[in-house]
Amino acid sequence: MSTPFTPANSAIAFNRIGYGAMQLAGPHVWGPPKDRAAAVAVLREAIELGINHIDTSDFYGPHVTNQIIREALHPYRDDLTIVTKIGFLRGADASWQPAASPQQLRDAVHDNLRNLGLDHLDVVNLRAPGLEGPDGSSIAESLATMLRLKEEGLIRHIGLSNVDAQQVAEAQRITDIVCVQNHYNLAHRGDDALIDTLAAQGIAYVPFFPLGGFSPLQSDALTQAAAALEATPMQVALAWLLQRSPNILVIPGTSSVAHLRENVAAGTLRLDVATLAALTAI
Repeated sequence: MSTPFTPANSAIAFNRIGYGAMQLAGPHVWGPPKDRAAAVAVLREAIELGINHIDTSDFYGPHVTNQIIREALHPYRDDLTIVTKIGFLRGADASWQPAASPQQLRDAVHDNLRNLGLDHLDVVNLRAPGLEGPDGSSIAESLATMLRLKEEGLIRHIGLSNVDAQQVAEAQRITDIVCVQNHYNLAHRGDDALIDTLAAQGIAYVPFFPLGGFSPLQSDALTQAAAALEATPMQVALAWLLQRSPNILVIPGTSSVAHLRENVAAGTLRLDVATLAALTAI
């Protein structure tokens, strides 16, 4: 694994390859998985492989992924940081619905605490509104609620998800932010400037969908690079993210132990200058 990253205003040493737990739930992140024992095995293998950062939410399932994490890993190792997110809930029809009233945010924190078996949450990301990406709305009221929860000792650190640069700046006028989690990958580069700004501030950037949104031509370029390196396209995409900036933490998800091992092995892959340039040009 590459050198751990410790965000400013925290003492957390994140190994830069983490694990995203969303795929532990059933299809469409709804209901239980087909094979709960396999989900437990993936989590336990993740810890054995040196992963110390699990990304989750109680609205995955809902409740399912957190309950599986607790079954697999509780009592938790001291160096494990579980990062969760609040600000949405799931409707009875499996829809994703904004849920950012003070009471909804408070209830979400208590749901995470109960299902994970914790008395405090190390990092909680506020998932800002907007189903297709950041909508630019003010998040000040939601952060005020999170600050109260932090003052009560239920939250240690606050992060953001699904936000633009203006929302990050608004949040930083209110409280310290340790991480930002947004859609970013080789083909979806809208946050390039934000990543550089956050790197200068010592704030972690956590991209999701590392392979989402590629055109066939872009996929071909990635596949060719992977073949030259005798690696998988996913491994090359993760390696590119890790070399893009030292504040980037990756959280690929999988329900397969073999795939998990491949993802972790991406941390040993080194892209040379020519390969980096070719991929960056995608």
